[in-house]
Amino acid sequence: MTSLKLYEIEPEYIDYISAFAPHLFHNKKPGQSHDRKYIGIILHINGFDYFAPLSSFKAKHYSMKESIDFIKIKKYAVINLNNMFPAPLHICKYINISIQRDKKYRDLLLAEYRFIKSIQDKIRKNAQTLYHLKLKDDNSTSLSKRCNDFKVLEEACIKYKPK
Repeated sequence: MTSLKLYEIEPEYIDYISAFAPHLFHNKKPGQSHDRKYIGIILHINGFDYFAPLSSFKAKHYSMKESIDFIKIKKYAVINLNNMFPAPLHICKYINISIQRDKKYRDLLLAEYRFIKSIQDKIRKNAQTLYHLKLKDDNSTSLSKRCNDFKVLEEACIKYKPK
C-alpha cells in the first residue's frame, strides 16, 4: 500500500456524512485560517477508502494516554481513529505541502507528515483492529461506543450524491 498522505475533503461531503457520525468535526470553524486536514488512505476495506481527521494538539492532550483509537503526533496534532470514515476519492484533494504559502503552517504540516509517515504501519494496524472491534462489539464496550458506526457510514457513502 502507498504511503499515507494528507488530504482535504469537500466540505459538502463532511456536512453530509457528519449527520451519520456525531463526533465528526466540520472542516473549518469561523475564524480558523486553514481547512481541516485528513490522513488517508488509512484503511481500504469492503471497497471503501477510509480517512481520519487530524486535530490540533490542545492542552488536554498532554494528560491523555495514547490508545488504539487515539494517537499523538508529537505535540503537533492528534488522530482520533474512532472518527475515521469512508469517502469517495473524487472528493478528496491531496495536499502538496511544498506549495503552502504560509511558511509557518507549511513547516508544521511537514513536521506532522514526517512523523505520520514514520508510524503509518501503527496507524493502519490500529485502524483495521478498531474497525473489526466495532463490528464485533457494536456498542457493548466503551471503545466501541466512542467509534463511528462504520457500516452506517459505508451505506451513507454509497448514497452520497453531490449537489
